[in-house]
Amino acid sequence: MRLLLSLLLVVLSLPVQAALPLDRLTLPPGFHIAVYADQVPNAREIALGAKGTVFVGSNSAGKVYALTDANGDGVAEKTRVIASGLQLPVGVAFKGGDLYVSAVSRIYVLRDIENHLDDPPKPALVTDKLPTETHHGWKFIAFGPDGKLYVPIGAPCNICDPAPAHGKLIRMNPDGSGWEDVARGIRNTVGFDWQPGSKRLWFTDNGRDLLGDDVPSDELNEITRPGEHFGYPYCHQGDILDPEFGKGHSCKDYVPPVLKLGAHVASLGMRFYEGKQFPASYKGAIIVAEHGSWNRTKKSGYRVMTARLNGSKVVSYEPLITGFEQDESAWGRPADVQPLPDGSLLVSDDLAGVVYRVTYKP
Repeated sequence: MRLLLSLLLVVLSLPVQAALPLDRLTLPPGFHIAVYADQVPNAREIALGAKGTVFVGSNSAGKVYALTDANGDGVAEKTRVIASGLQLPVGVAFKGGDLYVSAVSRIYVLRDIENHLDDPPKPALVTDKLPTETHHGWKFIAFGPDGKLYVPIGAPCNICDPAPAHGKLIRMNPDGSGWEDVARGIRNTVGFDWQPGSKRLWFTDNGRDLLGDDVPSDELNEITRPGEHFGYPYCHQGDILDPEFGKGHSCKDYVPPVLKLGAHVASLGMRFYEGKQFPASYKGAIIVAEHGSWNRTKKSGYRVMTARLNGSKVVSYEPLITGFEQDESAWGRPADVQPLPDGSLLVSDDLAGVVYRVTYKP
């Protein structure tokens, strides 16, 4: 009897996650959202393995997760921790059976990971030569069509002139060699993807703080040639000179954003949607996770958006998911988006520690 009582007390003492208020979320007609996995603390960037494994990085949790949906019912029945004790391992990128993980100044790789989910290998070091600052030091990473690993190096500050070591996007070979600058004048990008067809790289960038509630805007940018400069810290949102660092500069000398996303919305992960499940109007569109403001009188962001394109021009920017914040109180913060092969869409939420799955059925 005492043993049963002891076991009962242990069970009762375990943390119980409150039911998520998914009924508060609003999506366009025909769209549905459900929980894919709910034990993913600080869920950030998502990457897909060749065998269907969903890999998720984290921020302060210091962990990398592997989610598996073996029976194909749209819910991950198993969540494994495949790496832990890492420094802000936000970024995950899969290539050739291996999972690459960012950890501020380091990139690691877990070899042949999908064949070792239950006995994951020790992360092997790819490079430890990246800057050590943790201010904007977490990194969204991805492999490009050229087979190279793209890695952002954010500004180590709110506003400063960090060139040439910071404020840029670089690429390297999978073994950590052959570093090249791709673009400069970037404050902090935590999401980028390549447009199908043109193969041009598009990225979100977070605007600086402490210029007021409504300026500057976060940006959606397109790189049309290597080495372009997108303005930071001299020019913000393509048309506002910085009060301190803008002196002697002209915004005309820098690449303006394709779209202003709004002030302090904290635009993070973004992907092009090429699936067939969503309506045809979503084909080729960019899905953007807006993490949400922390420094605004009235909150902004806290939603997932759709940017429809005509070539390199954005023709609309409309909500896909809203309702993570009501009455100035947020219970969820979208961090990344990732289409699945069946055309559904995963959305990570680092506040709720959840990955959602969005489907369409009219």
